[in-house]
Amino acid sequence: MKSKAYIWVKKYLAGIVRFLFRIKAHGSENEPDVSQGPYIMVCNHISNADPVFLCASTDLQQPHFMAKKELFKVPLLNKLVAALGAYPVDRSGADVGAVRKTIKMLEKGKSIGIFPQGHRQKGKDPRQTDVKNGVAMIAVKAQATVLPCFIKTKKRKWTPFCRVDVYIGKPISFEELEYDPEATGEYKRISQYIFNKICELGENSCEK
Repeated sequence: MKSKAYIWVKKYLAGIVRFLFRIKAHGSENEPDVSQGPYIMVCNHISNADPVFLCASTDLQQPHFMAKKELFKVPLLNKLVAALGAYPVDRSGADVGAVRKTIKMLEKGKSIGIFPQGHRQKGKDPRQTDVKNGVAMIAVKAQATVLPCFIKTKKRKWTPFCRVDVYIGKPISFEELEYDPEATGEYKRISQYIFNKICELGENSCEK
């Protein structure tokens, strides 16, 4: 389910963006199409440009990303961000409203994008960073498919004109998460399971 603005951007600007940012996508065949239902795109987080890299690397659906609420206070930028499908989240605490909105979007057939680390982790080994439990809660509540991705750059940083490799992994079904409503710590376990799949994409890639 794509917005008109997103379709226009993909048609006229995606190729230019891939060329300028030197983006190379791997595993595009793993992206679910509309007939397979919406997905939660999850990825490591190294720069503010990560949503651009991911959108430029996928074609079949439009991932709607959570964006810090401060962006929606900037004139003109707020309209552009909203037109491309982003929606605000308060990162200072648990934004219950944003979580509920995300679940409803998935239930309506819209794919979304989440960075489990919460904040950018420039230059850091993703294995050594903390992971939030929100992605697991949303996946469980919406019983949604999860699409793991990994953004690889030199020294885990993004700089202008550096090469960007985007790896798209095999979808993780809700059943694969093996959620047990009677067990304790399930959201933490599932979040770690999902993030492990993300890290494996970068570690197992042939491109170094």
